[in-house]
Amino acid sequence: MKLADKRDYYEVLGVDKSADEKTIKKAYRKLARQYHPDVCDEPDAEEKFKEVSEAYAVLSDDEKRQRYDQFGHAGMDGYTAEDFYQNVNFEDIFQGFDIGNIFDLFGFGGGSRSRTRQAGPERGSDIYTEVPITLEEAFNGCEKEIKITRSELCDTCHGSKSKPGVEPKTCPTCGGAGQIKEVSNTFLGQMVNIRPCRECGGSGKIITEPCEECRGRGSKRKSKTIKLEIPEGVDEGNHLRVSGEGNCGESAGLEGDLIVTVHIKRNKRFTRQGEHLYMDQQISFPQAALGDVISIPTIDGNEVEFKIPSGTQSETVFKLRGQGMTSVRHSGRGNLYVTVKVVVPKKLSSKQKSLLKEFAEISGDEIKHSEKGLFGRMKDAMK
Repeated sequence: MKLADKRDYYEVLGVDKSADEKTIKKAYRKLARQYHPDVCDEPDAEEKFKEVSEAYAVLSDDEKRQRYDQFGHAGMDGYTAEDFYQNVNFEDIFQGFDIGNIFDLFGFGGGSRSRTRQAGPERGSDIYTEVPITLEEAFNGCEKEIKITRSELCDTCHGSKSKPGVEPKTCPTCGGAGQIKEVSNTFLGQMVNIRPCRECGGSGKIITEPCEECRGRGSKRKSKTIKLEIPEGVDEGNHLRVSGEGNCGESAGLEGDLIVTVHIKRNKRFTRQGEHLYMDQQISFPQAALGDVISIPTIDGNEVEFKIPSGTQSETVFKLRGQGMTSVRHSGRGNLYVTVKVVVPKKLSSKQKSLLKEFAEISGDEIKHSEKGLFGRMKDAMK
């Protein structure tokens, strides 16, 4: 499903953006049981079930919820089905309800009724930031330097978390598997729940002597400056992905990505809609009445001439083909739409007034002026 077609997660669950964890869980429990394909006969039940489950998976996770609140659905870009649901305890949600092999619904199977993080390398999380640019920079493309702070592998332990020369020991609780199987008896039969080992945190290893440099974290926070190439024609809200510049992964896993949201500063002259630009151009009454050839500044820093026909009315829109924004989809450019606005002078000289009166008489227009002062008001009252 395209991002533009996705509904707001809060709307999906029917909760406010300020809803707490308990409210979100209660709303999901109700909707998930309502739309579960095993009990709902509606043709789109499975899709609705997936929709509410995805919304809950994000809003019930503090990190994902914060990212969603800031970037919307674009902040979830790059997540797989497993990433969404790895922290969702379906046994708790569907307690006393036969959910079958629920993970098959999300396309990653596995036969187990819960998921757990497997020991070993994991991809690092993505980093999200923003970059402001001018409309001219969006037209031409540009290079920007962005300063970020990210997690990088510790130079001393290289992500092992242990003091150099000291090997971690195998977790005695899970035997190095990183997970614990728990079997519970229900009226539906035995239910097997697999969860991460609490002793080792799912790694299968116990750090006996933590690395002194990173204090056993395996990584350190460091600042870095990234040079970002912004392509021609980029638009407001576009996302640029820089591979491998996110946080480092667990156990020396691959780095995440840097995702940059583009914000375009307001331009004093041009307004943008997609590939097209819009602007207002003031002209005088004589120019509108008699016609004229005027110069118009364009986004590329040049000027183009175009003819204003005689008798042009205020608010008339002219199209200058190919004078808009560059496109990221093709090699052409959009159009520039110029709205002319006839300006009426606020002050006139005696000669200007005389000429306009003469013009009015020739045109057959009768110009009336109200008389000022007490005498004028008395005269109007006697009519």
